[in-house]
Amino acid sequence: MADDPDNIVLQFLRRIDARLSNLEEDMKELKRRMSHLDEGFSIVQRRMDRLEDRLERIEKRLDLAEAA
Repeated sequence: MADDPDNIVLQFLRRIDARLSNLEEDMKELKRRMSHLDEGFSIVQRRMDRLEDRLERIEKRLDLAEAA
């Protein structure tokens, strides 16, 4: 009996555990990347807002837009 292989259920559970560990690491990496993308998008959005404000001021100075 000492030479019997591990219970097949235990083998499958170990494989599942290893795969879940890999998935957990992958999810952490994806969350980190998404956070960086979100930060980058926020920076781009702020720059676009500032450009829009500048464009409005230019249009007003050139009398291309009505003054608010």
